[in-house]
Amino acid sequence: MAKDLHRTNFANEIIGVENSPVHAQQALDLGIVDRIEPLDKALAESDLVIVAIPVDKIAVALPAILDLIPASTTVTDVGSTKRQIVDAIKDHPRRANFIPSHPMCGTENSGPKAAIEHLFEGKICIICDHEEGKPQHLALVEKLYQALGMSIAYMSSDEQDHTTAFVSHLPHVTAFALANAVLAIEDRNIIFDLASGGFQSTVRLAKSSPQMWAPIFWQNRDYMLEALEVYIQHLKEFKECLKNEDLDQLIQLMTNANKIRGVLDGENSSMTKNEETIIKLYTK
Repeated sequence: MAKDLHRTNFANEIIGVENSPVHAQQALDLGIVDRIEPLDKALAESDLVIVAIPVDKIAVALPAILDLIPASTTVTDVGSTKRQIVDAIKDHPRRANFIPSHPMCGTENSGPKAAIEHLFEGKICIICDHEEGKPQHLALVEKLYQALGMSIAYMSSDEQDHTTAFVSHLPHVTAFALANAVLAIEDRNIIFDLASGGFQSTVRLAKSSPQMWAPIFWQNRDYMLEALEVYIQHLKEFKECLKNEDLDQLIQLMTNANKIRGVLDGENSSMTKNEETIIKLYTK
């Protein structure tokens, strides 16, 4: 985000706050931030604060951040879950300064050296509970994501967590499970030698940071359990077809799955407009 906000001249100056001295120096050396400051000093001098840390840490840090900001400062986050984060500051005097957001894109890599430009273009950002924020703070966050080239969808925190459990969190947990399944095979080296693009693209997400994704799964575990139960049921249907040697039913399951193409291509579906938009842009 910092790279693109520099490139588009959205920000006059970007101040970084970083616990790791190594990452702080990398961010400076790469020109991602203009300077590194302690949290209290950075907050005192910022018009807009972007909280980009694991979601369990956001829920802890956000009340303190709102305590320290000037009255006119806007705060947003980029966490993949929202309900627990919003609950942590629901009674805070500066709740209206906070605009919860979730830009739906990223890579499996971490750290300042993994930052790339143009990552957000053509993707979607979910802004949650926008009616709880003051108009000037909402407008600034909207301008932020528009500067990054993103479309914006508006949801409640609950709707966001429910939807992303299926289109974001489930694919990640599936990738972790697939990687573990292959790693558990005794002659896995042969499998890796033969791994093609399909396997590599599917399992790519398993390289994502556990420190970031475990708190996401944990905070959203009720909807994750729902998503996993639905997914496991569909896996069982495929298993039963093979077990029962039912080729016709196997083809029918796959034919039904092909209907996702219609959703991605913009044809009518039973999904809500927001859910349809998220699936389209998240899967690009």
